[in-house]
Amino acid sequence: MSSTIREADLGPKVKPLPARTAANTPVPLDHHFARNPGLKLDLGFLESVRSVNRSALERRVASLTKRRSIKADNQAAWLLRAIACMDLTTLNSNDTEERVRRLCAKAINPLRRDIMEGLGIAGETIRPAAVCVYHPFVATAVDAVRGTGIHVAAVSTAFPHGLAPLSTRLQEIEASVKDGADEIDVVIPRGLVFGAKWRELYNEIVSMRAACGDAHLKVILGTGDLATLRNVMLASMVAMMAGADFIKTSTGKESVNATLPVGLAMVRAIRAYFEETGYLIGFKPAGGISTAKVSLDWLVLMKEELGRPWLEPELFRFGASSLLTDIERQLEHHLTGHYSANHRHAMA
Repeated sequence: MSSTIREADLGPKVKPLPARTAANTPVPLDHHFARNPGLKLDLGFLESVRSVNRSALERRVASLTKRRSIKADNQAAWLLRAIACMDLTTLNSNDTEERVRRLCAKAINPLRRDIMEGLGIAGETIRPAAVCVYHPFVATAVDAVRGTGIHVAAVSTAFPHGLAPLSTRLQEIEASVKDGADEIDVVIPRGLVFGAKWRELYNEIVSMRAACGDAHLKVILGTGDLATLRNVMLASMVAMMAGADFIKTSTGKESVNATLPVGLAMVRAIRAYFEETGYLIGFKPAGGISTAKVSLDWLVLMKEELGRPWLEPELFRFGASSLLTDIERQLEHHLTGHYSANHRHAMA
């Protein structure tokens, strides 16, 4: 990897992040941002962002989660936002078409009617942004959510290890797109990061982006396997240079999945890429996000680091399977003062 840092005479390229949008401004659930076209692999720029101060990131995360307290009606509103930014997911070895149809039914009606009425939002449409499934169930999911505005995401490219031949992985992407998936979550081979094979990693992701066509590309880094925040930062930047629409922490299958320090490193990579190119990249933490409280921590992180636009599903997603049930329980507690048992809430 080149050790040359960008020449100082290029001058600063810092751009202000997009203007903050009023919290009650409706945004259509659609891919309406200008897509990231990517750029040539720039090893000099990569070198300039390789230094990551873990202690500083951990202090920043600790301050965010301790000094922000969201209560009462405000908490309920933020939890509804968490639902809107959710990729409701089932990625189990025992998945069936019936299970996927049940997942989609939960996505279409994520909250019990009495909770909606109690919150005064019975006439509103609040749904997860997408359902996320394995390739064999894409067509089932597309049929189940047709006409609802909910996206269908497919995990492709030999998920979760990403070690199949590239041609096989590209064929899987193309098959998922053909079946109707409009978002593709791909996983990178982590060995390319360990070997600093940035050109090879870049070329693979470029090929994946091409195979996606109009479907949006979410690149899973497998951060729990990458060992260092430096690797996370560099892999994030290579993925964005190669044309990723989203960068995603984990498959949910690693021993360590989404953590706030890793998330902070990734969103700062997104900021650096925006300052360099002007393109907005989405972020998706996944794995281990199962409680309403944790979802609030992630929302605060996005709001404080990147601003209001990253509280929209076009730029932020949770990868979650059990989170929705806990949010529903918290909303019922907000209305009644009592926690209900999980079995009182329809399971995805």
